[in-house]
Amino acid sequence: MVLVLPTSTSACGIRSSRVSSFTTSRALQSRPQRIAANRASLAVRCEGFTTQVKRNENIGKLAAGYLFPEINRIKGEHLAKNPDAEIISLGIGDTTEPIPDVISKAMSEASLGLSTPEGYSGYGAEAGQMPLREKLAETFYPGMIEGKQLFVSDGSKCDISRLQMMFGNSVSVAVQDPSYPAYVDTSVMMGMTGEFDASNTQYKNIAYMPCLPENNFFPDLANTPRTDIVFFCSPNNPTGASATKAQLEELVAFCKKNGSILVYDAAYSIYIENEDCPKTIYEIEGAKEVAIETASFSKMAGFTGVRLGWTVVPAELKYSDGWPVFNDFNRVMGTCFNGASNVVQAGGLACLSDEGMAAMYELVAFYKENATMLKKCFDDLGFKTYGGVDAPYVWVSFEGRPSWECFTEILEKTDIVTTPGVGFGPAGDGFVRVSAFGRRENVITAIGRFQKAFAK
Repeated sequence: MVLVLPTSTSACGIRSSRVSSFTTSRALQSRPQRIAANRASLAVRCEGFTTQVKRNENIGKLAAGYLFPEINRIKGEHLAKNPDAEIISLGIGDTTEPIPDVISKAMSEASLGLSTPEGYSGYGAEAGQMPLREKLAETFYPGMIEGKQLFVSDGSKCDISRLQMMFGNSVSVAVQDPSYPAYVDTSVMMGMTGEFDASNTQYKNIAYMPCLPENNFFPDLANTPRTDIVFFCSPNNPTGASATKAQLEELVAFCKKNGSILVYDAAYSIYIENEDCPKTIYEIEGAKEVAIETASFSKMAGFTGVRLGWTVVPAELKYSDGWPVFNDFNRVMGTCFNGASNVVQAGGLACLSDEGMAAMYELVAFYKENATMLKKCFDDLGFKTYGGVDAPYVWVSFEGRPSWECFTEILEKTDIVTTPGVGFGPAGDGFVRVSAFGRRENVITAIGRFQKAFAK
């Protein structure tokens, strides 16, 4: 989901998006599209030489900047007005704790080895080093997936874009609402959608699947139209809801009935503690015939800046003409990607050692404890909260108030950055996502500020 920005045509005929800053609470009380219309203007320069190349009209459909850079822009405005503010960020899901020694040491040794004849390596396999692929399969998909069906990459977000490139712009798409913004934004960029509809804050030709407390954050598939591609994330970002085995069986059956391809985002699966919630879609019978799974080391090993992930494309998954999807993704990866860094892949292999796995689970436990503390804080203050158990996010209800209004109130009262729920989709309005990724001292300080600002 993106922020709503009206467009205008400049003197030189270029369509430009316009945003204005948060200046008054009165503006914040309007609908999201009217809120965004009051933000600072993004100028489009027309003077000087221009080429004869027409802008990609699909990128032109995007209603505004990507959610998190927009949040950072607003944070910058707040700091400009309040230069002494000590900002605590519980917004973007960026890890804060150091990478465990056993992992960083492996990357260091691999890096130093590049300076030796025996340790040097150049181009590697675009799909990743086979020992890492086999270890990933053994660790996360024992008896389900072979290493040769995995593609190692620079992260699941990048793979989502490559998958969209592979699918092309003639397919139809369904997404959870709310969900990770990249699913919608890449669909728009590829030309899979129509224009943005400000009346319902949705793009035309996308099937939005509402995931709300009333339906236990699982879509009503009986009333969901058939689409070619279905994006689904569990545990869900932003709600923190994790789908049960019965729910995923229903989802796989739905995709099989409709002949759809399921893109299953398992980036947070290591956070699942509920034994009834599968950690991979391939625990579900028949999933290999309909599902691609993408995952990442970012939130389990602190690799948000290091970049390493993987995508599984089973041999059983085929297009309508019988052609293996694996073959096409292999071609995309070979054409558009030279493979993840050899140094980083050494770190990935260290992650999967016994010592590395223990260190990652310790990191995950730290963030889960942060989530428990934050969830308890909001519960004690009388808010309804969701998530925070099987995921590092707490989904806080503000009883239908506009999310950007709540985000701004929190920022102004506490100097804490959260994430407005509507940034993940129209069904997210009325909620704020609070991230558990933070240093412990910052989380404790943030809880104190929340208690002071919102005590009843």
